[in-house]
Amino acid sequence: MSNPAVPPRSLAEALRSRDDVSLAALLRARPDLITPVPTDLTQLATRAGTRASVVRALERLDRFALQTAEALAVAADPAPLEELRALLTGDGGDPAVSAALPRALATLREQALVWGDDDRLRLVRTARELLAPSPQHPSPTGLGPTVQEATAGMSPNRIQDIVTAAGLGSTHDAVSAVASLTALFTDRKRMSALLDGLPEESREVLARLVWGPPYGQVTADPAARLRRLLDLGLLVPTAPGTVVLPREVALHLRGGRAHREVEPVAPVVEPAATHRPQVVDATAAGQAYTALATVEELLKDWDEGGPAVLRAGGLSVRDLKRTAVALDVAEPVAAFWVELAYAAGLLASDGEADERYAATPAYDEWLEQPAAQRWTRLVEAWLPTTRVSGLVGGRDAKDRTLSTLGPGLDRGAAPEVRHRVLTLLAGLPEGAAPSRESVLARLRWERPLRGPQREDDLRSRLAEWTLAESELLGVTGRGALSGHGRALLGARAGGSGPRSGAARTGGSGPTSPSGTPDGMRHGPGDKLPVHHHRLPVAEPLSPAEQATASAAAARLLAPLLPEPLDHVLLQADLTAVAPGPLQRSLAEVLDVLADVESKGGATVYRFTPASVRRALDAGQSASDLHAFLAAHARTPVPQPLTYLIDDVARRHGHLRVGAASAYVRCDDDALLNEILADKRAAGLRLRRLAPTVLAAQADPASLLEGLRAMGFAPAAESAEGDVLITRAHAHRTPPRTAPEPVPDGPPVPDATLLSAAIRAVRAGDLASTTPRKQTDAPPRATGELPRTGSAETLATMQAAVLTGEALWIGYVNAEGAASQRVIAPIRVEGGFVTAYDHTADEVRTYPLHRVTGVAELAEE
Repeated sequence: MSNPAVPPRSLAEALRSRDDVSLAALLRARPDLITPVPTDLTQLATRAGTRASVVRALERLDRFALQTAEALAVAADPAPLEELRALLTGDGGDPAVSAALPRALATLREQALVWGDDDRLRLVRTARELLAPSPQHPSPTGLGPTVQEATAGMSPNRIQDIVTAAGLGSTHDAVSAVASLTALFTDRKRMSALLDGLPEESREVLARLVWGPPYGQVTADPAARLRRLLDLGLLVPTAPGTVVLPREVALHLRGGRAHREVEPVAPVVEPAATHRPQVVDATAAGQAYTALATVEELLKDWDEGGPAVLRAGGLSVRDLKRTAVALDVAEPVAAFWVELAYAAGLLASDGEADERYAATPAYDEWLEQPAAQRWTRLVEAWLPTTRVSGLVGGRDAKDRTLSTLGPGLDRGAAPEVRHRVLTLLAGLPEGAAPSRESVLARLRWERPLRGPQREDDLRSRLAEWTLAESELLGVTGRGALSGHGRALLGARAGGSGPRSGAARTGGSGPTSPSGTPDGMRHGPGDKLPVHHHRLPVAEPLSPAEQATASAAAARLLAPLLPEPLDHVLLQADLTAVAPGPLQRSLAEVLDVLADVESKGGATVYRFTPASVRRALDAGQSASDLHAFLAAHARTPVPQPLTYLIDDVARRHGHLRVGAASAYVRCDDDALLNEILADKRAAGLRLRRLAPTVLAAQADPASLLEGLRAMGFAPAAESAEGDVLITRAHAHRTPPRTAPEPVPDGPPVPDATLLSAAIRAVRAGDLASTTPRKQTDAPPRATGELPRTGSAETLATMQAAVLTGEALWIGYVNAEGAASQRVIAPIRVEGGFVTAYDHTADEVRTYPLHRVTGVAELAEE
């Protein structure tokens, strides 16, 4: 490692001064730097300065850390800490900003966006280019270019005129003239005197530009108030008809502040209402049961094969409307339930030629689980899914409509926002429901948009959808996080907040995966312990932790769910009332025997001739139906219902329909005469073949439907003359896996990968920075592998075995990856060299033909 007492001269040197814990924090905060693993710290520093990586890092900073970086972008390069503090606090100072600055600066250092000690803070060049003011990309600070930058294209005579008009002595060159003007604009006393001498109209012009944008338009013959400002250099022309307010002038008018409003502290999530925890849990449990019933009803409706799959994928608008009507919900809510079933692996396309959606075999397994476990499975699928049902009905980048179950609904930020919103709810006292505005304000602070804030930005919409969906699922009740919802997140009871990560800080906002471990050394300039400035961060649970949390949530939810009933209440108006959820076997039979008339706290079923005939068609007899009702009714079976069943059963199967094209046979020829005489039978084109048989040109299904529409109760029969039992056959897809979430960038590496990557980077850095003996060969570029012939390589290896000296070698493995290593050869034989590898800290054997070259190391 580099000597920490010597200030680093580059980002690579700053990274070399870090310990392994600090490097792990960097790679965890910016996982794109580890894909693939850098060969050494120089390559890591180069990758950390690429535009794509810096943009991603800036987007994951909280508002104050971003404002700190923006202030550094308009400060001198390098800038002392006091200058940075002055840009953030202004002339009057701000204790809150001063207290928060070490945390923000530690975050920027940790994420390799800032390096250097407190006397020489440097923003990574790419970040400075992105955040510094320019005509094409205005700075969020609203500041313009410096005097030196604004006057770069101005003639020396014009600069001398400005210096003279400002009351400064003339100079011999433009450089010293600009320096003199800059010194005037940064001297508060002289600058105040200069501005006091301006007319009120001129000061009003400066006031309009002071907070940005700093550019204005002027005519070819500017007014006197503008002419005075141009003569003094308080406005500088940048193009024909365009002037700019120099940065030094704006900072003086602002009182030294780079931002109009500095937000060092995250906004507090405020409760909008507070309910008793028991009420919240009961409300959430009721909604959780409704969620289970809704998903079950959806897949039962698609049991024999659901809607067709569109050619481009997804569900048609018409089928979504039908599904919404069947579930008695709005279309956006129906889209949510369909997408949730798909995310949980309960729903998929069947893959047939006429492709349709249907339940998967996993649905049958899900039905057999206890209700609380079925709920946790739905929520476990909802939390990490990147599919966003709220986008349904919108347009994609090619102006195509986004459809349910179709492509284009994945948003990588959805799981993070979802988890963060629930974590904020967990940080409130039990029973407290947050206000929507405070949640959105907190999220915007944690991940601000660079540029103008938009009310309809994706993160805000994701947060609003999360609040609505968590209520639909029963994770929250009346807007407050339920007890089983807290358990699902791994949060402690009592509103004490979420589980805090021991290896992460909130430097880039509580949502940031970055962190600053205790005792981490960021660089020579760090003076304050970083852990004094932490914000609590709730980490997503690991799979094992999530399984434990889900089991705890299921245990809390189970007693709150209603017990399934084994009875109904029969009424004289041919209805049955289910006062609560029914046992599955009872509900399945009742769904066939009766039609659902209304839902709610109690479900009302109505018995009709068609519903009774449906039960008879399914193979039930009249006696079976009477016995079923007697066994499951808490009230006596009403006489009208008994008569209805007996009447439909007496007529059921009296007519038999088979295939001719189709035929009707009946022992009662008078009944056949009645059918022939009925005008409604004209479309069936019936004719008598025998006293008890009628033939039709319609197919059997149409004939059955036509006769039933005429009020008869025919039964279908097989070729052998047996009555066919028409029972619904469940259609299932082949085994399907749930859709994988689409990650929002590279995944955060685990501890094992981090440890291995850091060892590899350290090893490569040791090999690349180890001093070599000077030779007559031309010097190699940094990182270039040594090149020697095979004979020289072998001879040098054999000599090193005798002397015990270490060597620097280049090596190419079987996959073609090149690396540099420092080894101490032990044995050379059979085309292999066995050596102690200092970079890997172990004994290894290398094929000599894969060694590109060898060089001796300089003596210590």
